[in-house]
Amino acid sequence: MRVLHTADWHLGQHFLTGQERTTEQQAFLDWLLLTVQDQGIEVLVIAGDIFDTQTPSYTAQELYYTFLVKMQSTCCRDIVVVGGNHDSPTMLNASRQLLRQLRIHVVGGVPTEPAEQIIHLNGAGGRPGLVVCAVPFLRDRNIRLAVAGESPDDRQLRIRHSIADHYAALAGHAAVLGQREQDVPVLATGHLYAAGGEAREGAERDVHIGGLGLVGAEHFPAAFDYVALGHLHRPQLVGGRQHIRYSGSPVPLSFTEANDKQQVLLLEFKGAGAPVITSLPVPVARRLQRFHGTLDEVEADILAYDNEAFGLVAWADVLVRSDETPAEVQRRIQAVLELQKKKVVAPRGVRHQRLTEVAGLAEAAVPLALLHELTVDEVFGRRVASLPPERAAQLSATFGELRQLLAEADPQAWNEQ
Repeated sequence: MRVLHTADWHLGQHFLTGQERTTEQQAFLDWLLLTVQDQGIEVLVIAGDIFDTQTPSYTAQELYYTFLVKMQSTCCRDIVVVGGNHDSPTMLNASRQLLRQLRIHVVGGVPTEPAEQIIHLNGAGGRPGLVVCAVPFLRDRNIRLAVAGESPDDRQLRIRHSIADHYAALAGHAAVLGQREQDVPVLATGHLYAAGGEAREGAERDVHIGGLGLVGAEHFPAAFDYVALGHLHRPQLVGGRQHIRYSGSPVPLSFTEANDKQQVLLLEFKGAGAPVITSLPVPVARRLQRFHGTLDEVEADILAYDNEAFGLVAWADVLVRSDETPAEVQRRIQAVLELQKKKVVAPRGVRHQRLTEVAGLAEAAVPLALLHELTVDEVFGRRVASLPPERAAQLSATFGELRQLLAEADPQAWNEQ
């Protein structure tokens, strides 16, 4: 069985000052269609965050549904889609019954019956080929209720146990055990932040109920031959385990991801047991480029920038560290950007950071940021940054819970563009 693992498409994302990513995301989906056919993929697994918001635009939905329709003409027999923290379970599940007729299996949120998360897929000859434990993002209501007087540490421990119990229940289900005994491999999905994972500042928002690293590799049962994870945008292993992986986002979603390697993962199962895993690099249509340094350095770097390898004009994050006046910095940088306008543009303009006056201090001062450039989480993080670490962690956990509850009650009001 040949399976492709991908996640974190974030269709409909608006970048910084409102730029749409439709062209880049369409380029990825076109590439994915060709790759599925060329690689003989039989099952496609999408591990959450198909959309960037819980109320995706018409354009974003059109990308999604058009892709699913085009997949019907490929060699791929089955598609498994699970919801992420950015997805609306209701919106994803609305078309579930119809898509099932096309062998597209959607689990937008945790269903009432656990068995509905267990999907049996046949191989080319019609024999059982793969069991998928399709676990979506686990929301607060799915795994616990609040307990009066509970300490933050106790709460985190109970959440961790609840998540582990959820996976253990699926791994121990008769529908899973029976197939694995017949040499059928078992794949589980997840959309969460596993312990030891590397998140990007400002990129992976709304981490599970405000808690970081709630589960580790040891919390995924041995019955799972592979765990396909989403949520963290950088490709990585969990706990050094080759079979527990984040595929990463196929399109860089922020400047913090500019140097990540975009990929999807090809899994080749030969019966039960760990698959052979191959990383398939995803071509990037648009480069996200950082130009940070002194005024002379930034000028030179912009003039030397070569965008030949990319189909779209690069987007640049420009930060100049200089004691020149803001007007002079803007004048000089805008002049070189104008010369390179067919290669690179700066969506949020040029940021200016004065050098410190402290003798011997080589580091620059922290740049000021406009409020609209920050996410809600970043604003809160700055507010608690001066507190003792333990207190800051407690407040951040509580804030995360409140955000999650409010987002579920009124998704549109809490969508971050």
